[in-house]
Amino acid sequence: VHVVKIPQRLVMANAPSVRKDLLEMIASGQRHLVLDLGGVAFVDSSGLSVLVSALKAAKKVGGSVVLLNLTNGVRALIELTRMHEVFQIFADEAAAIEQLNQEIAA
Repeated sequence: VHVVKIPQRLVMANAPSVRKDLLEMIASGQRHLVLDLGGVAFVDSSGLSVLVSALKAAKKVGGSVVLLNLTNGVRALIELTRMHEVFQIFADEAAAIEQLNQEIAA
């Protein structure tokens, strides 16, 4: 399980590089990711697509992606777009890692 800190802004300007980094991690065998959004102040639609791309890529290789430490603004956007129905969301890093470890062991 790998914890990945997401930049303060996940927007069209940096979405391609963040997507590339996450997809490379998954392709290199790091299939179980905890995306730490604790420092993220703003996400646009491009940023949301990065999260979905990572989830799809991980699932394709038997992995998983969960979200951690959503700020109020990001949580509101995730709920507005109903992505909370797609992603597991955690407020506690240890709980997120434990959940993924249980999935790996199963």
